[in-house]
Amino acid sequence: MAVKTVERMKSGIEGFDDLCGGGFIRNRSYLVSGTSGAGKTIFALQFLYRGAVDYEDPGIFIATEERPEHIRENVANFGWDIEKLEEENMLAIVDASSAKIGLPSEEKFVDVRPFDTRSLIDNIITIQEEISARRAVLDSTTAIGFQIMNPSKIRVELLKIATTLEVLGLTSILTCEVVDEGHISRFGVENFVTEGTILLHYKRTENVRVRSLEIFKMRGTNHSTKLHPFDITNEGIVVHSQEEVYSMI
Repeated sequence: MAVKTVERMKSGIEGFDDLCGGGFIRNRSYLVSGTSGAGKTIFALQFLYRGAVDYEDPGIFIATEERPEHIRENVANFGWDIEKLEEENMLAIVDASSAKIGLPSEEKFVDVRPFDTRSLIDNIITIQEEISARRAVLDSTTAIGFQIMNPSKIRVELLKIATTLEVLGLTSILTCEVVDEGHISRFGVENFVTEGTILLHYKRTENVRVRSLEIFKMRGTNHSTKLHPFDITNEGIVVHSQEEVYSMI
């Protein structure tokens, strides 16, 4: 019996694919976790932007914490024209934050109700049908967790979302904010609903902060188990796959 070849999707993160067999396994969901300022949103947006520009993969970005106009302004610093991709139906942003804090939204795609898994999934399905998306980002699971608070319910709701993304043929990144370097996820369940977990470290060493990336798990993939330094450059994240971080004390 022939062994089925695993289909990979290029991440668009320079140096990252060298650490995990050439990229993400298609139609799987991955968690990108780290403290505030570690680079989670940039990593996720670069995955979508480079996917659209370099590989013609339309994408969906679900913003649960940051307003879309701020997202567009922030990534402009990297020379990423998000609005152009939106106009070309290569990227769709779901505003899932404005209504929750009582602000109106003029976005095309808006989640207007308090968090509801069914509502979010319906929005994703509608967009996927409209733009034939192949990539998706949920930024972040932490905001959803605070809406629910019960870890067992958080796990069930995130599993519903992750499974739906996979069934729709979307390779996805879910971000998660942690309060300190000693934790993998905020509520202790997020990493169990995804196929892989990528930790972004932002550790202070003496008088500077050092950024490093660690692939904590990635099912079906022979991946690096070491910490590798990365930089946030004027063009996005660059992972130094041939280098290692030996101490984060």
